[in-house]
Amino acid sequence: MPLPANSYDVNLLSEENVKINILPYYNLENSKVTAIKFKDTDKQRAVYKITSSNGDFCLKKVYFDKDELLFVYSAIEWLYRNNIYVPRILPNKDKGRFVEYEDMLFILTPWIDGPKCNYSSKNQTLYSYKNLANMHFLSKGFFPVSGSTYRKGCNNLFLSINKHFENLLINSNLAFKEKDMFSKIYLNYFEKALYLANASLASLNLTDFDKLSISLCHMDYVSKNLIYDKNDNLWTIDFDKCRIDYCIYDLSYSLRRVLRRERSSWNIDILLECLKAYEEIKPLNVNEYSYLLGYLAFPQKYWKISRDYYKNINKCNKKSFINILSKSLRDIDDQIKFVDSFNQYINNKFSIK
Repeated sequence: MPLPANSYDVNLLSEENVKINILPYYNLENSKVTAIKFKDTDKQRAVYKITSSNGDFCLKKVYFDKDELLFVYSAIEWLYRNNIYVPRILPNKDKGRFVEYEDMLFILTPWIDGPKCNYSSKNQTLYSYKNLANMHFLSKGFFPVSGSTYRKGCNNLFLSINKHFENLLINSNLAFKEKDMFSKIYLNYFEKALYLANASLASLNLTDFDKLSISLCHMDYVSKNLIYDKNDNLWTIDFDKCRIDYCIYDLSYSLRRVLRRERSSWNIDILLECLKAYEEIKPLNVNEYSYLLGYLAFPQKYWKISRDYYKNINKCNKKSFINILSKSLRDIDDQIKFVDSFNQYINNKFSIK
């Protein structure tokens, strides 16, 4: 995979330069280096596959500092020692867990070979949620090694969604003013989006955040980071975003990815099966169900696309934004039916009147 035509990046992050300057620290200088991913953003990242006579490895340039890397290392070691399949950060020849080169940090892990979790497979999907529950259950008492940055989220979702709600109202005023094609589509669906936003806030308003379970969370528990090996073991990879947070946030983020798929399209039965699998290991309380409903109800795509559009209206590709908005709204009726059904399910489950 060719890297961007930027002299700094090519010089320092080219396959040849990595082979010469990084791999000798792991006694892998005679290996083949293949660039897998490169992101030239503020959080610049690079991932390489290292093929050697001793096996295959994943070399990654991380985008955070040593103290944060210590937290990530601690998280992976904790889960590994609790028999969760995670690729450990391997030591270099000096017993260190990273290589520092030109103010950049590199880590090496085993290469996990296999297909990513297939959400079209019921067995794979349900097992992935048992695995997530197990990770949350086993890491409740997690603490990082001394010297780590203590990563913690646990933000108030009600406050965040309320700001998004206000942004929807501001965007509606802008839409009335602009009267372009994007704005017409936005306004055509505004009442439905407002219904979802109100349902989200209503559910989060009932949530007692002090009664939400907290543990180590992956924060990007989606199919691309869930790999089944040849023995059907499920490996969880890429802990770059991990932190201490509400378990239900981790679960909600993952479930929204499943439910937004065209084949799933806000299917209440799929959600309930996933929750049943999770709760076999880690039961959820009424506040966590309220949080989940609030998280899933909000029209996230509608809000985000309109925010970006009106913020960049004079320089954006309007046709592209129209296509993205139209595509995001195809399942809004399904989402409304889902929210109503899930709200009724919660009321019945916890006998809420």
